[in-house]
Amino acid sequence: MKPTLVILAAGMASRYGSMKQVQGFGPSGETIMDYSIYDAIRAGFGKVVFIIRKEFADNFRAIFEPKLKGKIETEYVYQEMGSFTNGFEAPQERTKPWGTAHAVLCAKEVVTEPFAVINADDFYGRNAFENAADFLNNSCTDKCYAIIGYDLLSTLSDHGTVNRGVCGLDDMGNLATITERINIEKKEGKIVCNDGLEPVELSTATRVSMNFWCFAPSFFSYTQKLFIEFLEKYGTELKSEFFIPIVADQFIKEGNKVEIIPTTSLWFGVTYKEDAPFVEKSLNELISKGEYPESLWG
Repeated sequence: MKPTLVILAAGMASRYGSMKQVQGFGPSGETIMDYSIYDAIRAGFGKVVFIIRKEFADNFRAIFEPKLKGKIETEYVYQEMGSFTNGFEAPQERTKPWGTAHAVLCAKEVVTEPFAVINADDFYGRNAFENAADFLNNSCTDKCYAIIGYDLLSTLSDHGTVNRGVCGLDDMGNLATITERINIEKKEGKIVCNDGLEPVELSTATRVSMNFWCFAPSFFSYTQKLFIEFLEKYGTELKSEFFIPIVADQFIKEGNKVEIIPTTSLWFGVTYKEDAPFVEKSLNELISKGEYPESLWG
């Protein structure tokens, strides 16, 4: 059974100011998602599940169906406010969806195999997908999930501060905690984080989560239970969000394991409009090295 790739594409990025998930960055108009799917196919994934907003469905299908037909199985899932809420009524004023863990939960009906989860607008690199596939095929169990860990230094932007999930490790080198740190930037040769938390200066060896996770199908029933508990506690708050690290944190607390899988891949993403030229340049460099063909889908 080949693993599945789940792509979180329901968000419209407010900071970026457009539906960047379908912006072309490659020489033949490829999106960042195209490169992720291409790498996933090379690594042996058998299906891609797009989690999108219903109003973008036609747009998405029109872009991806012609390219992917015959190359990988596709599914489209909608993140709806009322999905898996067990009758809970969201406050009428709430417009924000319930966050990344809820988005993944929306794929429950179409994913029955070990699976990876990624962001639509992040470039993760070939080695990351190969390492994820190896874990999903050989090591993933109901008691052992994983995250791909990137070096913080290589995920910063020259155009402003970034938010990152900073990984804390246990004695065995597995994930112990993920702390969401905001306003991280390079300053005078140091990495500093002005968010009121300690430490203010972060080590260059810090590992961070770029939201590339590996899960067994048991994730769905586990997450569904935690989501109901989350709604009981925080459901009336207008901006509360049920993130994947909330689930991972509880999973670890209950004595299970989340491995941190290192990767040699370069990560890059589009946090700000000004990041776009760097993304195009990075892709062109990888193409000139022979890592990707000039036209991904021929």
